Amino acid sequence: MTDVFTAEKRSAVMARVKARDTGPELVVRRLLWRLGARYRLDRRDLPGRPDIVMPGRKLAVFVHGCFWHGHDCVRGARVPKANRDYWTTKIARNRARDIETRAKLEALGWRVEVVWECDLKDAEALERRLAKLLAT
Repeated sequence: MTDVFTAEKRSAVMARVKARDTGPELVVRRLLWRLGARYRLDRRDLPGRPDIVMPGRKLAVFVHGCFWHGHDCVRGARVPKANRDYWTTKIARNRARDIETRAKLEALGWRVEVVWECDLKDAEALERRLAKLLAT
């Protein structure tokens, strides 16, 4: 049995999806802060409005949800049964936009790092990765 929402219920559910200050983003920000990094949030003047920006390091960090950005992990590869064409098209657009955003930032001389939601499962590995990123 599938749970198919009414249009009103689906709209209410989607309206609650946050664009910033998500759980994964807060975890990454806490790790960066603990590592001594200082950053700015949601810079609207940069392509793609990176979630975390370190201007002095010219580093832009995006914290992507695996489903929404079509990651190749188990959660990202899952396609909803209801409205399948809509979701595959939407996620393909998101992926294309992510590639374009990365190219624009790199053309401006920025380093771009993407932290996937599934990366949070191994906090120690993520912390090592972020520390290495900050050391360069």
